[in-house]
Amino acid sequence: MSEAGDAKGVFASAAKKVKMGKRVEKALKEKAAASSSQEATEEDANKAPEPYTCIGHFDADFTELCRRAGLPPTEIPPVVLRAKRPGTPPPPDPKAKDPTPPEEPVDVAEEEPKPKTYVTKEKYSYFKPNIQVEMEHEEKPATVTEIYIRGWKIDDMMVDIFRNCFPTIEKLNTINLWNVGLTDKTLRDLAAIFPQCPNLKNVSIEGNPIAEEPWACLIGDDSLIVNLSLRHNEITDRGASGIGAALSTVTTCNKNLISLNLSHNKFSDVGAEAVVKGLRMNRVLLCLSLASNKITDKGAVKFGELLSRFPLTHEEVVERRKLLSDKGSPDRGTGKSPPPSRRAESKDRPGSVRSGSHLDKGDKKRDKSSKKKDNKHEKKNEKEDAGKGNKTVVMMDSKKDKDEGAKGGTKKDDKWKKGAKAVMAGGSRSSIVGLTSLVAETVNKTTKGKKTTSSKDKKGGAAPESESPDMVEAINPLLDSVESIDGQLWIPGNRSIINLNLSRNEIGEAGLKSLLLALQYQITLANLAPHPALKGLMRLSLGRNPIRADSEAYQKLQDLLLTRDPFYKPQAKSPDGEVQSLVG
Repeated sequence: MSEAGDAKGVFASAAKKVKMGKRVEKALKEKAAASSSQEATEEDANKAPEPYTCIGHFDADFTELCRRAGLPPTEIPPVVLRAKRPGTPPPPDPKAKDPTPPEEPVDVAEEEPKPKTYVTKEKYSYFKPNIQVEMEHEEKPATVTEIYIRGWKIDDMMVDIFRNCFPTIEKLNTINLWNVGLTDKTLRDLAAIFPQCPNLKNVSIEGNPIAEEPWACLIGDDSLIVNLSLRHNEITDRGASGIGAALSTVTTCNKNLISLNLSHNKFSDVGAEAVVKGLRMNRVLLCLSLASNKITDKGAVKFGELLSRFPLTHEEVVERRKLLSDKGSPDRGTGKSPPPSRRAESKDRPGSVRSGSHLDKGDKKRDKSSKKKDNKHEKKNEKEDAGKGNKTVVMMDSKKDKDEGAKGGTKKDDKWKKGAKAVMAGGSRSSIVGLTSLVAETVNKTTKGKKTTSSKDKKGGAAPESESPDMVEAINPLLDSVESIDGQLWIPGNRSIINLNLSRNEIGEAGLKSLLLALQYQITLANLAPHPALKGLMRLSLGRNPIRADSEAYQKLQDLLLTRDPFYKPQAKSPDGEVQSLVG
């Protein structure tokens, strides 16, 4: 019995040791696994996360970028559909047999259905930041077209998020920011993002006063914005000056902006004059609103000059001469030398111009002989002109005269000859200006679109595709016809603006008369020289200005604007000449 007991004791102790060994081994394995997982997590923490690639779904991209930026889930602004007013139900069909089906008895105990004219939300959900969007198809997240952010601050971190996700939204065409606390830096960063959005056309930034007033950065040369609204931004004369310079200068011009809303701001006649200066060379802007500012008669008179006609400054005259010279010789601005054929045809001028000190003896002899020949030709021309009563001398190339005489003169040649004769006979400044205007007109006509005819076209074959006649190229105002008055060159004013809003300002009778004269000038000019693109002012808003309702100028202005309205239809007249009454 003692031996059996000893054996059992030995076996129990051995089994106990085996169990303890397994436990120790298991503990060691768990400890090694925990240490390895801890090292892996430390390595993952030290390793930079992979950059997120936006997929064009604004909701998913914005949420993921906010999460990676460190925002907790409760502070990420949700992306929601913008609420829409419910549509009106269609009227009942009178032809229906039973338009009003019998009503079923309603149990008073049942709960009344919720109204469909509004949507109820939680108590403070209206004040929580969110981003409202509109989509072409609500079931397709990649069709976001409009983004509205209202009433919460956009900081640098949020601008960085927008920099990544805005350009990937293909159908995005509208961004509306109201009271979002923009600063000079954040506005400039947003302005750099907008050109990267391929279809962005409408931008509205309202209720964001900025002390530096960097609003001109939204109207840069690379800006694709078509409609821009900057209401309630407390823009002063400083900001208006920057906007005017961004609209156009003597050498640059914004080519995309069509509508600009600067109402409810704080600039005066100085800012209005800066905007007018920016519109001198701009023929793209169609609609301009300057309502609810501090513009008086002085600013209204400047707008009257802009809309009628104005003299060119010295810088504009110099630029006009450059443009005309570049149009006349396209190779002049490129630094290329003229083709050898021109040099061969020009007999009176040597191929290279050198100073008199470097001329060889042979060149001097040639010059003397050529001068003698030129004097003989000049004497002959002087005799002929003296017989005709002309005082000036015009040197003509004999070969060109023979060719023109063989071909026969055209109407354009007659115009050129008449212009040349006028200059020869009188030599006045107006005649010279008329001839230069004729040059500008011919240059514009030749550059608008040249049609090339081939042998197939003449034989009645398939003609090549030509530009559509409705397409009108934008013409530089400096190349327009000019008129010389008291030593200054005057050009027609801006006729591209069709809608001007000057309501709720401080414009009186003097400014009203100036605007009336400008409108009358535009109507007269449109009748004499109609232009397919420049229609002139069609709508002018002057409400709530200190103008008497019985003012004669105001009544005339309203009558003229009524006929300028594109939707205006005069009342039909009977054969007797009386206006037919629309009442039966």
